[in-house]
Amino acid sequence: MILYKAEKSIARITLNRPEKRNALNAEMIRELKAAMTASAADSSIRVVLLAGAGKDFCSGADLSGVLESFDSGPIENMADARQMADLFLQMRHHPCPVVAAVRGRALAGGCGLATAADVILASEGSQFGYPEVNIGFVPAMVMAILRRSVSEKRAFELIAMGEIVSARTAFEIGMITRVLAEATFDEQVEAFVAKLAGKSGSAVSLSKRLLYHMDAMGFETAVEAGVQVNAIARTTEDCRRGIENFIGR
Repeated sequence: MILYKAEKSIARITLNRPEKRNALNAEMIRELKAAMTASAADSSIRVVLLAGAGKDFCSGADLSGVLESFDSGPIENMADARQMADLFLQMRHHPCPVVAAVRGRALAGGCGLATAADVILASEGSQFGYPEVNIGFVPAMVMAILRRSVSEKRAFELIAMGEIVSARTAFEIGMITRVLAEATFDEQVEAFVAKLAGKSGSAVSLSKRLLYHMDAMGFETAVEAGVQVNAIARTTEDCRRGIENFIGR
């Protein structure tokens, strides 16, 4: 269902159901969670790169599995939905930055999977959207992530209208990080993740943790959290070496 490879400080996770437009089913979600766990435990990893095989990043949930769930009760359905929620939380709490490289379509749960990444690099021709409303469904778990990426009114429009938007529009509303030329997409993605992997692992990890930890804090509490991370950063070897190198120039 997925391909996993760790090399040169980068964990590469590829959704590998191109014949199904990389639709998410229970097995794929389990494998994604396992890959996130493995990469988080590998001290050599600095960046996680998430991509899709074939023409599309991910078309969302495999609807045949959703159809089967109609005969299940609320407890069983909640347990099933929680698997995807747990994956989103793993990505949020991962010590390394997670970069989604999106080609083609990232729709519904697939759009949520991309949005759950810390960075989204999209090709010019890629498309994003939450079309669940069109089949009477709700983009439920991903809403928490979307709401933190775009304005409240933009988020409502995206989930209530169910329209698919271009990479350029997604960039303009703050949904994704960068739009890259189709012809040089792979090269630009590789250059970006290599540069990110070359940054201080401890500094990036502490920065990611603090940024998201501040999400529900008041101003004074957030500043105090910054004080604590500042103090921790001073004890790292990366910081000591970086400052010594800077002063020595």
